[in-house]
Amino acid sequence: MNYPRIMITACGSGSGKTTVMCALLAALKNRMNVSAFKCGPDYIDPMFHTELGTNCVNLDPFFCDEKLLRSLFVKYAGGISLIEGVMGYYDGMEMTDTAASSYSVARALDCPAVLVVNARGMAASLLAVVEGMKKFRPDSNICGVILNNVSEHVFKALAPAIENMGIAALGFLPKDENFALESRHLGLVTPAEMSDLERKMRLLGESAEKYIDLDRLINLAKSAPKLDAKPFLCEKKYDLKIGVARDKAFCFYYKANLDMLREKGCELVYFSPLEDEKLPDGLDGLIIGGGYPELYLEKLSRNISMRNSIKTALECGLPCLAECGGFMYLQKSIDGHEMVGFIGSMCENKGKLVRFGYITLTNEDGKKIKAHEFHYYDSTDNGAEYTAKKHSGKQWKCIHKKCRCICGYPHIFYPANEDFLDDFLRLCKKK
Repeated sequence: MNYPRIMITACGSGSGKTTVMCALLAALKNRMNVSAFKCGPDYIDPMFHTELGTNCVNLDPFFCDEKLLRSLFVKYAGGISLIEGVMGYYDGMEMTDTAASSYSVARALDCPAVLVVNARGMAASLLAVVEGMKKFRPDSNICGVILNNVSEHVFKALAPAIENMGIAALGFLPKDENFALESRHLGLVTPAEMSDLERKMRLLGESAEKYIDLDRLINLAKSAPKLDAKPFLCEKKYDLKIGVARDKAFCFYYKANLDMLREKGCELVYFSPLEDEKLPDGLDGLIIGGGYPELYLEKLSRNISMRNSIKTALECGLPCLAECGGFMYLQKSIDGHEMVGFIGSMCENKGKLVRFGYITLTNEDGKKIKAHEFHYYDSTDNGAEYTAKKHSGKQWKCIHKKCRCICGYPHIFYPANEDFLDDFLRLCKKK
């Protein structure tokens, strides 16, 4: 089938990929149906895409082989698909390797790529960067450029030289503090924390309409060849009621994970550890995702009734999956603030990245799970049910199993680890 698609990528992090992506989504959604995707394991960029009315799905080449990547893409693609890259276009798991890079996703999807270049402080040197990015791999698929942080005068001066390389000079975004998306230690501030998000997105859309050749961008997306793949689907096997912690503190969820739970027959019941007094009634299982619990420690700690409700339910055998921030919440304390206390260890901020990147988890039975970690906090006891191993060979023990609760720092992408999810749901069914 024809799936018009284009990747928005860059030379490196901090170039303005998310800003340009949001500008394009805000402008294009007024013209046509748009779908959004994000390369890699990031949670926050997809939140911005979703705020613009597009359901964003992660496409991660470490979690997924090429067949699964294509199946997930065609499942969610609609109208024109914009795929936001991660880091630099060619940056993968190793310094000189493109494995698990945005480039590898573009190759798997046979997808045209548009390069976002932060052109501030550059002139002719920018042309060398663009040419080098295109020629670094013969099959780069780089067919367009959008300049960021430049004036119209600079863009018009550089555009002819870019076009002479056989690359479409699609336009630019001017430097404007109104476009700024705030950051913190795990990346961008979440949309829920931004009071003026709607205004920023509106201004970005207006700038894209004014300064970017959207018609030409759409035509590049339509030039993508046919993609032969079947949508990723799950068989309904269960009839379960699963509680999902979801609020400002716990907001890191992959859309594909939640959809997969529903497709397998789970009714998802959302609740807030910040605002609600207790767990919803009649749950067969519980999921507490990651997020920023460290920003809401006093409020989480003061909600004693919720903490007690969760602890009692888990001690009575309610099956639970808790990842990263969810794992931190189940421990005795975070930075001295009392938490649920189901796990007797404590968490504190180490002031630097503790563990970061892709890992493969292996349990004592030899079962393997592909996962990801990214956190500044660490626990006095990270568990020992699995051995985590990085591509570099570094390894450590992690994940607790207590009663029917599985909790630890690793984030897991369910479509790539269906056996793991089925094991958990069977546990919920036996409750």
